[in-house]
Amino acid sequence: MKIYSTRHGQTEYNRTDTILGTTDIELNETGISQAKELADKVCTLGNIDIIIASPMKRALKTAKIVAEAIGKDIIIDERLKEWNYGEYEGKTRFTEGFAENKINFGIRMGRSGESLLQLSHRIYSALDDIIKKYNNKNILIVSHGGVCRVIETYFNDMSTETFAGWFMGNCQLIEYDI
Repeated sequence: MKIYSTRHGQTEYNRTDTILGTTDIELNETGISQAKELADKVCTLGNIDIIIASPMKRALKTAKIVAEAIGKDIIIDERLKEWNYGEYEGKTRFTEGFAENKINFGIRMGRSGESLLQLSHRIYSALDDIIKKYNNKNILIVSHGGVCRVIETYFNDMSTETFAGWFMGNCQLIEYDI
């Protein structure tokens, strides 16, 4: 079994370094192009059995572009939604306290969002279920930057410093061999 993880294509918030968690916005033109390039890569792989995606517009549009290219349906998993950044939502990535809050695992983001522990619980349970249910299939997960960071920790140990600096590009594709 292989799990491929990707982040949605670019949005206007991504382009302007604006914190994008639960705000449900569409891909921009660049994001659509990135999703098409991702679809070409996935076609070249030729081994995806199932696509599982976040229900958020930007991830779902990315997944639909790939699904159309490879002739697969999409399974939506609510647990793959992006991290709720609370009061940081819609502010610049350079907002005071954001970077520090992101690595304090027991503190809710922006006071009203999810803590890293809550996010990790949600993503780890989704991965546990996916591996159990589809253990003989190759899966493409289409989600978000914060979710992809947690997926990386599921498969690879990460120090706090590494976690803080780890970044997933739009439509980047990472393979995990189970």
